[in-house]
Order: sequence, then structure tokens, then C-alpha cells
Amino acid sequence: MVLDLAEQLRTPRLAGVPLRGVGKLRMYVCGVTPYDVTHLGHAATYVWVDVLTRFLRHLGCDVEVCRNVTDVDDVLLDAARRVGASYDSFAAVQEFHFEQDMAALGIRPPTHAPRAHNFVRPVVSLAAGLLDAGRAYVRDGSVYFRGADVVERAGLSRDEALALSAEFHDEPDDPRKDDPFDVAVWRASEPGTPAWPSPWGPGRPGWHAECAAMAMTVFGPALDVHAGGADLRFPHHAYEAAFAEALTGVRPFARSWMRIGLVHVGGAKMAKSAGNLVLVSDVLAKHSPAALRLAIVERRWWESWDFDAASLDDAEARVQELFAAAGRPERIGGVQAVLEALRDDLDVPRALAVALEDGGSAARLVAEVLGLR
Repeated sequence: MVLDLAEQLRTPRLAGVPLRGVGKLRMYVCGVTPYDVTHLGHAATYVWVDVLTRFLRHLGCDVEVCRNVTDVDDVLLDAARRVGASYDSFAAVQEFHFEQDMAALGIRPPTHAPRAHNFVRPVVSLAAGLLDAGRAYVRDGSVYFRGADVVERAGLSRDEALALSAEFHDEPDDPRKDDPFDVAVWRASEPGTPAWPSPWGPGRPGWHAECAAMAMTVFGPALDVHAGGADLRFPHHAYEAAFAEALTGVRPFARSWMRIGLVHVGGAKMAKSAGNLVLVSDVLAKHSPAALRLAIVERRWWESWDFDAASLDDAEARVQELFAAAGRPERIGGVQAVLEALRDDLDVPRALAVALEDGGSAARLVAEVLGLR
């Protein structure tokens, strides 16, 4: 079925923001810190980003995806130290395993894959610019961003923000800071840890500054879509945007935010510290990539979900049901209804229901956009 031009060019929306523009659509995705194996929490984020990218490209958008690798980070340094490896070689091996898992899941490679260790100089420039703008100060070889207003912009209470800052190692109780919500753009390095030269002495980038510098270096002062896990909303996304906006004066840093719902096991967020990781490689040893992808996206992208191994058996059955529907005769209006659902903030459940009911091209379109074939 051939759609008229007006139908093809209707604008999709994400988080209530129309993704309207001419030229390239710039999407930045928070990537992995390569210190451990890939689990379903990672998979959920990158499958959803892949689905959004496939759909936008189906509509004819020229999408560029930048997915970084945070290969300078304290958790990575600690993990490498525990096994007696250099942090850079350890990170390279872990990144290789991550990329294997992404390929097995059918996730298309990003257009850009910057690694933090290659962007130290842009972080130094970011720190210097924030100092010039009066938004940062130097203390004992570190550069701190003045972040007292970031909490209010994030819509959090002070207690909520303090708890999250401590959880994500932003050290709100650091006595060198003027305010608990000031964060390091540049950190003085301790003896025996990686260090690069800077005007303030040897050090390394702060985590939030790495993403801000990589995103701006690749895409300039603003983005169309910024994606990542919902748990990164604060402090990571909040400070990343605050750094960029304070430096450039361009607001908003991202027109739309795609913060993917978290994966839980038994009601607890999937995390290494909780001891409840479900590894992508273990799942794919028993189930097809299509079943795992469908199990992830059978909901709205912002919804968290509790993983149950039995759901994968159900997803296998629905994949086969969708494939069978794709072979049925056409029903008029099915493709338009699928496109309408997906333009509405990637409403996959509604698109899937139409595909299973109407079959034919509608089912084939859903299978294509969801990456099931």
C-alpha cells in the first residue's frame, strides 16, 4: 500500500516534543562504563534507542546516533585494580564483550562512538569556559561547577537530591565544596591513578563533564534527542545539561529526553550491587534475540518493568504470531494505524495490537521497526 506524501511526512513526537526539523536529527545516548558484562538494564535502553532510530529512518529522517563509552571512571578503575589489569586494556576487553552482545541483539552500531579518554582536552576546555563564565571555581587542583540551582531545575527536594548525589558518588559532603550540590568538572588525581595535564595540575574528567564534552564536540551546543536510563535523570543528565547551557547559553541542551524505564527483578532495580543481574548472554543462550527485544518493548518506553523469565516464553509465542500475521492478506488502513501509533511517542503496544489484528504490511512494518527480523 502506497501512502500519500502528507501521511508520510507527519511529524513524530517524543516526550511530547515534535521531532520536526530539516537536516540531521542529533541523538545522544548515554553509553556503558565498560567494567562488567551486559545485563538487561543495558539492553532495555539500547533496544529502545534502536527502535526509535529504526522508526525515524523509516520515515526518512537522517538520524545520527552518538553513543559514548565512559572509559575513565572510578568504578572502572576499581574493577581493573581488583583483577590486576591496566584500566585501559581492561576497558577494551569489556567493551568488546558489550559490542558482541549488542550485535547479537540486532542493535545497529551508532554513527559516533566517542571514548572518554580521547576527550580529555575538550573537558579541560569546558572547565576553563565555566571558570570564565563565573560558574565554577578551583579548589586544590579540582574545578567545581556551582550547582546549587540544578536541584530546583530537576524538580527534586533537597533530601532526594542529596541521597541521589551520594548514590552516584558526587560526594555532597566533600568539605572542599562551597555547596553540597557543586560537582567536579575536573578532578585532581590521587597518586597511582590515571592523570592528564591541565592548567590546575594533573587530574581527570568528572563523569558528567565527559558526556557534556563528548556530546558538544560531536553535535555542537544542542541535541534533538538525549536518551539514557531513567535512573540517570539526576544527577547525571541534570548536570550534563547545566554544564552545556552555562557554557554556551543555548537552551534547552536537549529538545527531548528519552529516559528509559528501569528493569527490576523481584521489585528491586537490576544492579550489580543488588546481586540480581540477568545477563544478555545468558538470556540469548535460551531465547531468540527477537523474543528478548519484544519482551523489552511491549510497553511504553518510560515504564519500568519487573523481569520474569516466563515472559520470554510468551514473547517467543508472540513473535511467531506476528510473523504469521505478516503472511496474511492486506487490510485497508493497517499501515496508517501502525504509523499513527508509533508517531505517538512510540506507542508499541498499540502498534503491535494493530499488526496482529490487521496482518499483512502492518505486521511486516512492526516487525521491521522493532528489529524482529
